[in-house]
Amino acid sequence: MGTAVVDPELLNRGGVELDVEGVRATITLARPDVLNAQTPLTWDALRTIGEALPEDVRVVVVRGAGRAFSAGLDRRLFTATDVDGMPGIARLGQMPDAEADAAIASFQSGFSWLRDPARVTVAAVQGHAIGGGFQLALACDLRIVADDVQFCMAEPSLGIVPDLGGTYPLVQAVGYARAVDICLTGRRVGADEAVAIGLAQQAVPLAELDGAVDTLVAALTSAPTGAARETLGLLAGVAGGIDPAGALAAERAAQLRRLKSLAAGTG
Repeated sequence: MGTAVVDPELLNRGGVELDVEGVRATITLARPDVLNAQTPLTWDALRTIGEALPEDVRVVVVRGAGRAFSAGLDRRLFTATDVDGMPGIARLGQMPDAEADAAIASFQSGFSWLRDPARVTVAAVQGHAIGGGFQLALACDLRIVADDVQFCMAEPSLGIVPDLGGTYPLVQAVGYARAVDICLTGRRVGADEAVAIGLAQQAVPLAELDGAVDTLVAALTSAPTGAARETLGLLAGVAGGIDPAGALAAERAAQLRRLKSLAAGTG
């Protein structure tokens, strides 16, 4: 098995913990005193984890410590010019467009790797998942929620937009009309509604959240690694807008790779 090597100081400054055990990696937002509010250092830590995870990790679980998944952006980002040496919202608005665009792109890279079909990602969500917290949950392939969950896309009500990659998976999950409703009203979406509209795959009592995630991880890793990764790639292609003929061709190519691998005894 490989080992994820990430600077412990970077993780600490980002308020993130990482545990890799076999084929599973667990990322924990670990600032419960501020409901796991996120800073640019959080996103830097997440990006670095994505770059460092060994190839044999098949499932990544993202969770929050304490009573919330994540309450979104650290409040300092709205009031300070810089936060931990990184630009706050006001300074981003004063930077040249290309520089600001590059900064936001670097923030997005902390989330975007979670949609890489090389592995399955699962958000275990309890309590508040607001703004950036909602977008982090949306970055994952699957969401298991506790019965106290409260999803909210708060950015438009604050005069900004969701820019951490949340719009695409939200529309994919719930459709355009529901996404408009959720984003522009800023209303809270609870557990029952989240499951009903496809935002979450399962809702369980808070005390059962960890157990439900463990059960899901075991099920997700039951198929052989090669077959699972090829299937993830096929599904990601369809979600990305590949046309039906392209999907059929991709299936043929993936199947041929699998058959040749099995014939060679390489799994």
